[in-house]
Amino acid sequence: QVQVVESGGGLVQAGGSLRLSCTASAQTFEKYAMGWFRQAPGKEREFVAAWRGHGARNYRDSVTGRFTISRDNAKKAVYLQMNSLKLEDTAVYYCATDPTGLGLRWNFWGQGTQVTVSL
Repeated sequence: QVQVVESGGGLVQAGGSLRLSCTASAQTFEKYAMGWFRQAPGKEREFVAAWRGHGARNYRDSVTGRFTISRDNAKKAVYLQMNSLKLEDTAVYYCATDPTGLGLRWNFWGQGTQVTVSL
């Protein structure tokens, strides 16, 4: 079982920045795909960004150019730098892992961290 823990959420004004962090208790963390997802009130959970085991990174269109995913394998951590935040970025953000590295089956999830963007 992999423990996933997110941190770094909070309240920020539109146009501001936040950095989310996520750690995973995986022995072979460097092989895992790591992803960020979010769920806004009344909406389904949606993909935000992922860093797959082979190094490929991808983002949903609405955050491309504003959000950056990075990882530190030595710290078993992945980060989501969020800049130019918009009201519509308000959501609970979840970190997830896929031990296969492919980023197709997100088996382990964190509890989520709230991000609220205000005017």
